[in-house]
Amino acid sequence: MSATTADTASDTVTDQPEGRRLSRSADDRMLAGVAGGIARYLNADVTLVRVAIAALTLLSGTGAVLYLAAWLLIPADGEDQPVAAAWIARRQDLFR
Repeated sequence: MSATTADTASDTVTDQPEGRRLSRSADDRMLAGVAGGIARYLNADVTLVRVAIAALTLLSGTGAVLYLAAWLLIPADGEDQPVAAAWIARRQDLFR
């Protein structure tokens, strides 16, 4: 491996775009913005994500459970921590 090859490889690593962050959408929301955030993260149509969640809910009930878990664990746009982490932090402050 020559020095030129090593320099080219290091340039490739630094030129990569920053990783995307999964967050609940503030603009494209019906309930909590979970479907909008997932669609934006996957670069997919939000209607397809909503249909998939609805199908999972109707067929097995897991769609509702997954939606609730995503609402609790995925932070909203502009926030650093999800709803569950904020709730736990408030509960810990009450008992101190």
